[in-house]
Amino acid sequence: MTDDPDDRPGTPPCFAHELIAGQPVDAETWRDVSRFRRAERARLLALRKALAQESRAEQAQTIAGLLDEIVQPGPGMVIAGYWPIRSELDMRPWMTRAHETGAQVALPVVVEKGRPLEFRHWVPRCAMVRGVWNIPVPAEGEALRPDVVISPVLGVDREGYRLGNGGGYYDRTLAELDPRPRVIGIGQDFARLATIFPMHWDIPMDRVILGDGTHWRQGEEPAG
Repeated sequence: MTDDPDDRPGTPPCFAHELIAGQPVDAETWRDVSRFRRAERARLLALRKALAQESRAEQAQTIAGLLDEIVQPGPGMVIAGYWPIRSELDMRPWMTRAHETGAQVALPVVVEKGRPLEFRHWVPRCAMVRGVWNIPVPAEGEALRPDVVISPVLGVDREGYRLGNGGGYYDRTLAELDPRPRVIGIGQDFARLATIFPMHWDIPMDRVILGDGTHWRQGEEPAG
């Protein structure tokens, strides 16, 4: 999803605090965190855009091999993938293979700006249309509730907190899904951060896989 100037759900700052996602947030603290995240997004996006296509393909293949082991797609499973934008790793070949195992694959759709995503059924070579921000989405297909969500990251920390494009759509969506799906963040080999300085509304992912084969569960030491 594309950038949102507010970088979080909520309302404009008012006096010393504001109420965001039902929690009081100090305006000065949020300003500092927001500046840090904007700077890190710009830095990581520049690195991502500069990565050679050959390296992107190699990293996507490495991640695909680990997803085969960790997710083990098969009949009866619903997997939410994504359509790559802004130099994200292209996992569509893996999504196609998951479809061929009998799993149902879905893509995130912005139905309304500022609202949770819908995950719409996708099959290879299905009709696509341009959605919000011109991101391709299935023209038709039922809304599915995913068992597993594959989430692209710009940056990610050891606790599984994700630095995305800034719209807050994944956090907003995951907060409303019950039961919550297993969320696996994937990104380039340079995506690891010490922290994103998580706020009340940030939701950690269950697992992370990076393009150099490094992977970890939330809160564990990275391996690989």
